[in-house]
Amino acid sequence: MLEKFRAAKAAEIRRLVGLEAEQRLPAPYTGKRPSFSDALIAKAPMAVIAEYKRASPSMGDINLGLSPADVATLYAASGAAAISVLTEETYFKGSLDYLETISGCGLPLLRKDFLLHPLQVIETAATRASALLLIVRMLTDSELGDMLRLTYDAGLEAVVEVFDAVDLERAEAAGAHIIQVNNRDLDTLKTDFAVARTLAPKKRPGRLWIAASGIKTRSDVLAMAELGFDAVLVGTSIMSEPDPGAALAALAGHTEKAAS
Repeated sequence: MLEKFRAAKAAEIRRLVGLEAEQRLPAPYTGKRPSFSDALIAKAPMAVIAEYKRASPSMGDINLGLSPADVATLYAASGAAAISVLTEETYFKGSLDYLETISGCGLPLLRKDFLLHPLQVIETAATRASALLLIVRMLTDSELGDMLRLTYDAGLEAVVEVFDAVDLERAEAAGAHIIQVNNRDLDTLKTDFAVARTLAPKKRPGRLWIAASGIKTRSDVLAMAELGFDAVLVGTSIMSEPDPGAALAALAGHTEKAAS
């Protein structure tokens, strides 16, 4: 599955290499970025990162009638600590432009994509994103270290995604501060909280941990908090609902919105 995503990014990387050769890479964003980690800490241990997600390989199209601005407004009013924005175009129908639109809600944004090349970090730094996703399994140790350093130098935070203990060891060795544990099996696409339960005891002091995939109910959120996770990332289970705001409020325990 990850190799399919890698292939889908080849054209984007070629475009960025061409822009670099022409000295036309986008300039870094110079405005203030809200802190992604501070937003999670403020709502830990049950912070919810709500995802704007228009499609996925397993689900197909998801609520395409809702615009990025609509969803951002709903999420901001419904207890989200931050918003994950899928920008991958081929399989998730995302766009880098969504970061600009969604930033109007004031919450910190995570660019969720398959980032494999330093120029993708530079392009992200030209947006209003506060953080970006790096997937350990898609990078060598050297590449991961380089991508993290470039991310930090650009004033961005990195959410480093792991699937097992080997990934976690590599992420820690590279200098990751925010760890995202993905409960999804990449071969079957099924989710299993055993991944979170197995890795949770390995959490080091001073690290922020996010649980992702398979989280559908308030009890799931509470279970992840009990394991020591600081936040959960939730996409399909809220985006596929007729009212993603109400679904998010129920997950986040945001009683005002849920009652309304």
